[in-house]
Amino acid sequence: MEGVGGTSPEMLKEESQPSHVLPTSFEANSLKKSNWGFLITGIVGGTLVAVYAVATPFVTPALRKVCLPFVPATTKQIENVVKMLRCRRGSLVDIGSGDGRIVIAAAKEGFTAVGYELNPWLVWYSRYRAWREGVHGSAKFYISDLWKVTFSQYSNVVIFGVPQMMLQLEKKLELELEDDARVIACRFPFPHWTPDHVTGEGIDTVWAYDARTFRGGAKRP
Repeated sequence: MEGVGGTSPEMLKEESQPSHVLPTSFEANSLKKSNWGFLITGIVGGTLVAVYAVATPFVTPALRKVCLPFVPATTKQIENVVKMLRCRRGSLVDIGSGDGRIVIAAAKEGFTAVGYELNPWLVWYSRYRAWREGVHGSAKFYISDLWKVTFSQYSNVVIFGVPQMMLQLEKKLELELEDDARVIACRFPFPHWTPDHVTGEGIDTVWAYDARTFRGGAKRP
């Protein structure tokens, strides 16, 4: 017999149970959605980091004494450089070789060609291209600052320069090159040298300078 204010066993049983219980299936679905969200976020973030790491060196100038940005040579520019190399012999160097197009084209013409490039991503890519084109035996690429390299051992020098560096490079090449060397400039000519040959027009213009000429007729005081 219940007393006044007593509680029945049935009521105690009901009060002991939680009032709100989430179904197990709902919790599992929420956990799966959370895991998928983290996974997708990680994949997207990782992809963006990878693209940035690979692409940035190709479009951003490497740190140099003088800024020399990477601008791929056009097909016509390569043809004009090759034209200036006709009847030439000896080794060839491309100063700031970029993605290796000039070096590979020269190697296909029979030259032992070398490219110096400060950007390691471009050097590795150039080596891959040389291997793919079957000229990796005669086309070599090195990671180096052009101002720290001596060019005296090369008979043919190719440079895709910028105006800010041409005067300083003039002085360096005059001191280092042998008299039978030829310097081929693309896009911008040297400020004081008189070219022996010119071909092309606009951005595809190529100037060829023979060392005997610029040593004998330099206008610079």
